[in-house]
Amino acid sequence: MQAQPIDAHILTDGTRQALGDALAQVNRLVLGKPREVRLAFTTLLAGGHLLIEDLPGLGKTTLARAMAATLGLDFQRMQFTSDLLPSDIIGVSIFDQTSREFRFHPGPVFTQLLLADEINRAPPRTQSALLEAMAEHQVTVDGTCHPLPQPFFVVATQNPVDLAGTFPLPDSQMDRFLIRLKLGYPDAAAEREMLAGEDRRDLIAQSLPLLGSDQLLALRGAVDHLHASPALVNYVQALLQESRRHPGVQVGLSPRAGLGLLRGARAHALLDGRSHVLPEDVQALFAHVAAHRLVPESESEGRDALAEGILRTVAVD
Repeated sequence: MQAQPIDAHILTDGTRQALGDALAQVNRLVLGKPREVRLAFTTLLAGGHLLIEDLPGLGKTTLARAMAATLGLDFQRMQFTSDLLPSDIIGVSIFDQTSREFRFHPGPVFTQLLLADEINRAPPRTQSALLEAMAEHQVTVDGTCHPLPQPFFVVATQNPVDLAGTFPLPDSQMDRFLIRLKLGYPDAAAEREMLAGEDRRDLIAQSLPLLGSDQLLALRGAVDHLHASPALVNYVQALLQESRRHPGVQVGLSPRAGLGLLRGARAHALLDGRSHVLPEDVQALFAHVAAHRLVPESESEGRDALAEGILRTVAVD
């Protein structure tokens, strides 16, 4: 099928060009990871949140900082530790002696891009403090709702659970992340360029924002206009149903996971400049959307392998 460009009334030429320039700039800052950078942009445009699981020192923080600098987003980094409290994340009400009333002091979550670094080093009670913020884009303190800035995007990093001092994320928290990915080691050429070149932090500090908040919100709105045919919706539903009966899977994907997959596929198509979604968009995202949501029957069953098996089982009509 011939790809049709996105209609002009949905996105201006300037916004489309700025999106392409922003993607290219982040790829210059995060070397050798074009697929992972594209997945991060897909997550942001789809209105979801991103979980990066990998060993320390592989560029997780660099990716988050590069996106914030390139997209002109307010940025906060929160280091999760075993003694972190929920109020350290969302904020606290403190009694003001002058006004004789409690005043709310916002926590680091009141930003546009929050880097929750090593989230699984904090205990579950603190991890769950992000739950309402990620799901509702607001926090409630002392019965009062406080809306978060828009756009709101959480990039959480976690170390593999077999490392000392880590707490596995509960399923309810994992489900709040649209996409989970691993960065892995850079290839030889990218690693050589990093070793011989300027420090990534300095390059990020020198980077100019190429998109603004209003443009990002317009891009998110454009995602809703991308066409998903009935046949493609049937394909997504078939993947959901197969996940619930696939050998080795105890708990399959929920309807919410299907909605996230479909919206992510629309965002993936938008990055290609198309006005409609293809099965290839779904296939490119499925393992990253599904694997962390699947509950295997046995710990020996790899979640990634189960997701790939589901994808291979379901044919495209």
